[in-house]
Amino acid sequence: MSESIFNANDIHQMENMGIKLKTITSQLEQFENGIPFLDLKRPCIIGDGIQVLAEKDLSRLRNVYDDMSLSERSIKFVPASGAATRMFKELLHFYNLHNQDNDTLRSGTNANAQESQFITSFLKNLKHFAFYEALKKKMAENGLDIKVAIENNQPGEILQYLLFSKGLNYAYIPKGLIIFHQYSDQFCTAFAEHLREAKAYTKDKDGVLNIHFTISPAHEQAIRGHLRSILPYYQKSGAKEKITLSIQKHSTDTIAVDLKNRPLRDHEGRLIFRPGGHGALLENLNDLHGDIIFLKNIDNVAHAKFQKETFFYKKAFGAYLIEIQNELFFYIERLLTKQADELLIKNAFEFAEAKLSFIPPDKIFRLSIEGKRQFLISLFNRPLRICGMVKNEGESGGGPFWVKSQNKSITPQIVESSQVDMSSSKQKSIWEKSTHFNPVDLVCGVRDYAGRPFNLMEYSDPDTAFISIKSKDGKELKALEHPGLWNGAMSRWNTIFVEVPLFTFNPVKTVVDLLREAHQPDSK
Repeated sequence: MSESIFNANDIHQMENMGIKLKTITSQLEQFENGIPFLDLKRPCIIGDGIQVLAEKDLSRLRNVYDDMSLSERSIKFVPASGAATRMFKELLHFYNLHNQDNDTLRSGTNANAQESQFITSFLKNLKHFAFYEALKKKMAENGLDIKVAIENNQPGEILQYLLFSKGLNYAYIPKGLIIFHQYSDQFCTAFAEHLREAKAYTKDKDGVLNIHFTISPAHEQAIRGHLRSILPYYQKSGAKEKITLSIQKHSTDTIAVDLKNRPLRDHEGRLIFRPGGHGALLENLNDLHGDIIFLKNIDNVAHAKFQKETFFYKKAFGAYLIEIQNELFFYIERLLTKQADELLIKNAFEFAEAKLSFIPPDKIFRLSIEGKRQFLISLFNRPLRICGMVKNEGESGGGPFWVKSQNKSITPQIVESSQVDMSSSKQKSIWEKSTHFNPVDLVCGVRDYAGRPFNLMEYSDPDTAFISIKSKDGKELKALEHPGLWNGAMSRWNTIFVEVPLFTFNPVKTVVDLLREAHQPDSK
């Protein structure tokens, strides 16, 4: 598609957003050509792509990490910009259908059986949610008794004060601001629980915990205020904080097109751009210039009484990453001397297969020693990530697979269903044989052997972007998302999959997930 379709105003709009014209033309080519599917070879399973660390190794690694963590190397990175709308999807749907009748469930005139059962169960368990007291207080400020509403099975006013701005506004604020857990002395949001985690495994020798949140500009003031309000609690225990925030850059927005791949414009003739998905946060991660980075979703936290074992694995993974890094650096430094012999080359390839699960194409072994040396330096001098994997028990989302790249090498990758050609019976069969699920629980090493930060943008695969159908003003459009942060954005990293217990994975995708044992202080 020619660049001539854009006028001077378009170019000025792009420049103000920090987007280059060649970037937009490249995006238009992706719309036109489509996104190629990945070539799955087989699922990663225990013993074939997924490692299991023995208990003795975990204990040793945890102790090693405790010694290492006295230096200022680690930081926790938490994508926290998303609103909690999906978390309350069922409640919003019910309210929008029945908001004219506060007695819907009692009368049974409009609610179907499934809706009635869900809302009845929600009301019955309302007092078990940690946000119950805040909701009760907000309703009482307006002369309403939450207990009466529950006893009379009347959800209307409860949902109004839970979901909308007259009350807690939980359906429209970031998930991190929602009260997840209750303790004897405090009520904790997801933000607060991530601070607790950071204190456990990113604290340095001076007692400073290091954590970074990516947030939305619309909620920046509220989030900063909330963080200021909860910091005294952690400071009482002697902890200090280094909390940094960043916003997804407008320069990572992508152009929207119609179904014929023509750029869309608003009523003023301006080009329409859309946020580029969580893969756009790769730039935020890159800007940290970090060293050892723990990456975890905002909603994947547990009540404190379940956290000790989770932290055990975090520390073990941190130490394991550093040990693998040290081996990589050992090989790189010797390969760089240009005195690499056949034995060093042989050992390096064995290390790549055994520890990095990297299977090079056959043509690499036909290279000269110098060719192999250069290849190994390029292979080893990359960002490194250890990815926890849990057994798949029906969760929707990505998983670990062996993937064949265009250069014929086979590497372990985190793959989403949208990246797989499900019309191919072979590819679909491989997908369905997967045994593990990606819980987004990573520790990343993002500095090279000389201590220099990698430019993470160089290790993303643009061919793993994602095209989806959205709508605006009642009309369908195509939207482009950047390669997923832990999918294509990290596809050229060195990747190690390690199994972690299911108890380390406690996401809150819907409000009722907060009723699970991992989020409750005691048995209900």
